[in-house]
Amino acid sequence: MAKARALDKRRKSITNIRKITRTMELVSTAQFRRAMERAVAVDSYTKRLVRLVGDLVASGLATDAPLLEPREKKERAVLLILTANRGMCGGYNSGVLRAALARLTQLQEQFQNVELYVSGSRGLSYLKYRKFQIDQFYGQFDHKPTFDDVNLIANQFLTRYAKGEIDRLEVAYAKFVSISKQYPTVEPLLPLADMTKPAEEQQAEHCPALGYEFLPSPQDVLEEIVPNAFRLKLFKTFLDAAVCEQIARMMAMKAATDNADQMISLLTTEYNRARQSQITNEIIEVVSGASAVQ
Repeated sequence: MAKARALDKRRKSITNIRKITRTMELVSTAQFRRAMERAVAVDSYTKRLVRLVGDLVASGLATDAPLLEPREKKERAVLLILTANRGMCGGYNSGVLRAALARLTQLQEQFQNVELYVSGSRGLSYLKYRKFQIDQFYGQFDHKPTFDDVNLIANQFLTRYAKGEIDRLEVAYAKFVSISKQYPTVEPLLPLADMTKPAEEQQAEHCPALGYEFLPSPQDVLEEIVPNAFRLKLFKTFLDAAVCEQIARMMAMKAATDNADQMISLLTTEYNRARQSQITNEIIEVVSGASAVQ
């Protein structure tokens, strides 16, 4: 009887866990859809704006833009790492952190000082455990980052870069390509010339002659476009990170739910066998007792 009771108790416990994982899967699915809609809506505009900046760099019209000028000095760099505030999302956080730490080693060889900026409690706890010094932490971003919140961070980076306090900014995050393809990556954001290199190469290969007309002047247009390109690119990284987190959690919870279903099925079979064996033994005892009395 004790074995059957233990199996039934374990089966009920796993059933309760399955309810939690199934609920988290449904919640992550709903949040993923909303996050993907926001990321897709921003993606085309961001790519076009970054490409425009790349075209201007390739044409030589953007030589006076401070944000596009590469820094010859190698004094201070900033690595921004985007992780999740919660776990139970598979290898999402570990993948981003591996890519970030690999790049951090390279930056420390190139620059005298490297600052670590971290978004997400999971990244903070991991880096603290590894005894890394965290210069700035952001814990306000979840599954729905807003442009206003990201813009505050972007303005801080723009101000520090303009003052010469930092010479390079890179961000480590999970890049969203499609629902079936996401991968951790590290991309440069400042100087903007490094961010627009793919656009420059595409422009040089396909359309060497630019046909832009500027009003009122190229310099006035650059002063408006270049900072906005940086803000939107940074915002896009936060949106991609949010989408990838929800996909990873959705898949992890689906796998956990499927595993729970298998375990419940196995435990049910074992419970039925144990219960059948117990009933058989009880019948044998009753029949044996009746025979002894006779």
